[in-house]
Amino acid sequence: MRTEPIPGVTGTSVPVARAARWGRWLAGAIALLVAGWLVYLVVDNPNLHWDQVAGYLFDPRILDGVWVTIEISVLATALGLVLGVAIAVLRLSQNPVLSGLATLYIWFFRGTPVLVQLIFWYNLAFLFPELVLKIPFTAIGLKWDTNQVMTGFTSAMLGLGLNLAAYFAETVRAGIQAVDRGQTEAAYALGMTPAKRMRVIVLPQALRIIIPPTGNEFISMLKTTSLVYVVAGHDLMTNASQIYKTNNLIMELLIVASLWYMLMTAVATFLQGRLERRFGSEAVRLVRSGGLSARLLSKAAA
Repeated sequence: MRTEPIPGVTGTSVPVARAARWGRWLAGAIALLVAGWLVYLVVDNPNLHWDQVAGYLFDPRILDGVWVTIEISVLATALGLVLGVAIAVLRLSQNPVLSGLATLYIWFFRGTPVLVQLIFWYNLAFLFPELVLKIPFTAIGLKWDTNQVMTGFTSAMLGLGLNLAAYFAETVRAGIQAVDRGQTEAAYALGMTPAKRMRVIVLPQALRIIIPPTGNEFISMLKTTSLVYVVAGHDLMTNASQIYKTNNLIMELLIVASLWYMLMTAVATFLQGRLERRFGSEAVRLVRSGGLSARLLSKAAA
């Protein structure tokens, strides 16, 4: 039994015995054995061809799918963030019509599954065979074939981006409401309009709180893109499925796709950690202390 001295009440060292936690070590050993057994069952399975996994890992079709997955994730996240900020501002508006429409948007897109939204956008031509943009009550405008515009890639970007905007709107709203009310009152005292107050004072502070959680949404988006399979968006999952439909190497291609998803998630997690260190605790300190708002208000007053 190991002991270590700690200062006593009288200033003398008192030996304290550390209790042996045999149950903790036993539970850990059992967990390792079970995990090792499961890994062995997969790795040593004669029906799993690891040489095929290695052969398809850098297949051009797989690499193309990885690139498309990254493109869809970045564009959908950017679209969701921009729309989310706008919807959050409308949600907090004093105008009941704008606030009601923003609430309706959030309710609708959070209440319907992403898969349904993807299929809806991909089959938009059933409702609108042609997309028309023209000056009202005139024949001046542009017209496009919906089937040519709403490709699998476009449908995926719109479906995922519009859905993500509803979730971003709530995140942005929470960030805006975290800004101290006294700072907005100071902005009003300087004669700022509500729009300028939101643009100059509130949003710069709120974004410092909003940006770190954006990494979580992007990581989730990387995996959600696997649903693009249903609209043939040429993403990683779509290309992997097209390959295993021809050679029947279903498990091998799923492992290949999983390895790439895990790699992309690892890179995104690393970048998210950098964002959190850059904006996390420093953002909270600035917002609570009012340091950032003081600088912004002084610039606005000047």
